Amino acid sequence: MGTLLQSTLFYLILLHSWRISANKDGEWKSATATYSKDKDGSLITDGACGYGDLHRASYGRYSAGLSTILFNRGSTCGACYEIRCVNHILWCLIGSPSVILTATDFCPPNYGLSADYGGWCNFPKEHFEMSEAAFSEIAKRKADIVPIQYRRVKCQRSGGLKFTMTGSLLFYQVLITNVGLDGEVVAVKVKGSRTGWIPMARNWGQNWHCSVDLQRQPLSFEVTIIGGRTLTSYNVAPANWQFGQTFEGKQFQQ
Repeated sequence: MGTLLQSTLFYLILLHSWRISANKDGEWKSATATYSKDKDGSLITDGACGYGDLHRASYGRYSAGLSTILFNRGSTCGACYEIRCVNHILWCLIGSPSVILTATDFCPPNYGLSADYGGWCNFPKEHFEMSEAAFSEIAKRKADIVPIQYRRVKCQRSGGLKFTMTGSLLFYQVLITNVGLDGEVVAVKVKGSRTGWIPMARNWGQNWHCSVDLQRQPLSFEVTIIGGRTLTSYNVAPANWQFGQTFEGKQFQQ
């Protein structure tokens, strides 16, 4: 019975994420939002997407943690959402202004609390945990939780895709950030000067890995986003690249 329940839950999450992807630039949907108090009102700490310092990753204050059903096991990392506060005359700012956010973290469920009081991210709630600075652009800080509407939008990025190298001799990993258009990466391949194209597996968030020694080779990357478009950046990293370094490739164009 437990296995059947888990399978059904997993199917529902996949079905919901497919609907979100299929309508990622479509109509507004209803959800809720709270904010997290961090230094200078921004989200700056490590999150479940693996971006590290969000200011260095160029997401900063315009970042959000997503509830389980929206986070979709990390595949939604990097996606962009337009958020606006609605239907609350006391807390929503006049005119219902909107803000664009990037999915950078996971808002974990708390089944010890009800979905209406503290368990904002319990399945199947659709919820955004915003930075205080971004939240204050759509609602009053005094609010604990506000009703919102959201929709997927194209990500506007400055510069190219960024590739940060980590790993070890036989475990190569790359973090991909600053992805334009859909923002959501679904497949990655890497190619050294002495290899063919090697498919990489998602490790966590937007960290992708393969068990190959790629040191002392210039590296090229093939990145596919959820809309189906693929971008190839040749010789992004030189032969003398080092773990911990970040290199910039091409960018998806409108």
